[in-house]
Amino acid sequence: MKLNQFVIIGLGRFGSSLGRELVELGYEVLGVDRDEEKVEEMSGVLTHAVVADATEEEVLRSIGARNFDCGVVAIGDDIQASIWRPFC
Repeated sequence: MKLNQFVIIGLGRFGSSLGRELVELGYEVLGVDRDEEKVEEMSGVLTHAVVADATEEEVLRSIGARNFDCGVVAIGDDIQASIWRPFC
């Protein structure tokens, strides 16, 4: 199974770098962050970018996160936690 669509929760240093790389590799990427400035900054880079609080399950449903092939949680200060918490 080839992955074509990714959702990245958190557009900090790790999330935005991952998103840029995935787009450069030709993947569709939805970036989600509650910080409007980060979303605005990435809106011209990612396929889609939305301002939302992804800690709420209903919010994830409403943005269609389950429709993506793979998701990466890139929130918090612990980069290891981000890497080990994908929901794909």
